[in-house]
Amino acid sequence: MAIKHYGNERSGAGGQKLPFSPAVRAGDYVYISGQVAMKENGEIAYGGIEDQTRLTMENVKAALALADCTLDDVFKINVWLADTRDFWTFNRVYAEFFPGERPARSTVQSQMMVDAKIEIEAIAYKPEK
Repeated sequence: MAIKHYGNERSGAGGQKLPFSPAVRAGDYVYISGQVAMKENGEIAYGGIEDQTRLTMENVKAALALADCTLDDVFKINVWLADTRDFWTFNRVYAEFFPGERPARSTVQSQMMVDAKIEIEAIAYKPEK
């Protein structure tokens, strides 16, 4: 089984190269690194949990696309929230991205490494071509 890394060229704030791959394929499984509400310029987007959840999920979708996957291929999601009071609003926005079958999910409260309200990582299954 070959391991393939995707998206190593992405940079964070100030153009700093991020020391991880946004997506890694190991056989038929694709692992998406934790995504936050990072804008194209590497800065964290301002806004509440609603805006940050939407942008974070868009970033998850973009990372999945690097490995030719979509949200339909995701079977497990891990979520970290900076504030437990954001849980119900997060849940409402998150549900918009999974209107049908929903992946298994864990959600915990955690202090973030960057000024983000949320971080999401995903695991997808898509057989190699």
